[in-house]
Amino acid sequence: MSLAAHGPRIYVSAGEPSGDAHAAAVVTALKRLLPAATVEAFGGPELEAAGAAILDRMEPFSVVGFVEAVGKIPAHYRLLARVRAAFRVNRYDLAILVDYPGYHLRAAAAAHALGIPVLYYIAPQMWAWGGGRVGKLAVVRRLAVILPFEAEFFGARGVPATFVGHPLRDRPPPPSRAAARRALGLDPARPVLGLFPGSRAQEVRRLWPPFRDAGLAALAERPNTQVVVAGARHAQYHAPGSFRIHLGDPLPVFAAADAGLCKSGTTTLEAALADLPMVIAYRLNPVSFALAIRLLRVPYVGLVNLIAGREVSPEFLQGAATPRALAEAVLPLLDSESEAARRQREGLALVRERLGPPGAAERVAALAAELVG
Repeated sequence: MSLAAHGPRIYVSAGEPSGDAHAAAVVTALKRLLPAATVEAFGGPELEAAGAAILDRMEPFSVVGFVEAVGKIPAHYRLLARVRAAFRVNRYDLAILVDYPGYHLRAAAAAHALGIPVLYYIAPQMWAWGGGRVGKLAVVRRLAVILPFEAEFFGARGVPATFVGHPLRDRPPPPSRAAARRALGLDPARPVLGLFPGSRAQEVRRLWPPFRDAGLAALAERPNTQVVVAGARHAQYHAPGSFRIHLGDPLPVFAAADAGLCKSGTTTLEAALADLPMVIAYRLNPVSFALAIRLLRVPYVGLVNLIAGREVSPEFLQGAATPRALAEAVLPLLDSESEAARRQREGLALVRERLGPPGAAERVAALAAELVG
């Protein structure tokens, strides 16, 4: 029987919540292109809802930082052994690996060794640490990248890479500021400071104290400010005082705020899409940070700054992320007419333009269909 008669067998792998969401969007698009496809996965609830059969669940594996990842190494090796056996028995026509490079670079090598083509979606950030590890991607048939400078970086090093646009472009547009403030129970006439300390409990544990204290310092300077936290249900927010904590989708907080304190990473792109001037901060385990800062090969950690090629938003890392420094940097942004806010909005407009048009998942699905065609 032909492949077309049976439909291709595709393995999809996502090791943490955002990867699960991105992978699910690809599977949804892929099933429209290849309705007879069988999809099996390492993933979570969103991949499952998209119709993938979950062979291994991702929930026990998601961590942030070098030190934090050490404890998960044995479990990852056991997972890799199971997946290698599945590759051998099931003879998939394609493996789609989403982000999560520590594990997926090994899974890609395992698939390649058994003749399974690999489509890697959301490239490892090797540009941040130098090009020395790019050789590990030689086993990948196609790299689908989401940042505009990545296609050139990887292509120049011999890895076939296609810029598919950023998946955030497919999110619903933010509500109007007035609608968002009504939904959050805020006074529409008073300024709003948004705090975005992250979605992982360990991120919140490190960033909440300086973010909270910076918010209190901003309130002391401008008592009419309203402070809203984009909160995660599994994290703790000690002594929030008068701050409003919004659990669930952070989009209304991005839309309601005049300025934000944002953890580095994708949060900064979400702020850019909402046209929200921001101050960027991050803290890691001290040992993880010491390792990371020695390896870092780029001038910024904030994605908005990397995409713009200049400092759009100020960055404060590790010990520099003090409440006083954060408050002093964010206070001018609360005034939308200030020079600081105006300059940021010019830079954020450039970032939005460079993120590409909507449709990233559809373009990844089209690449997958080509590879199994």
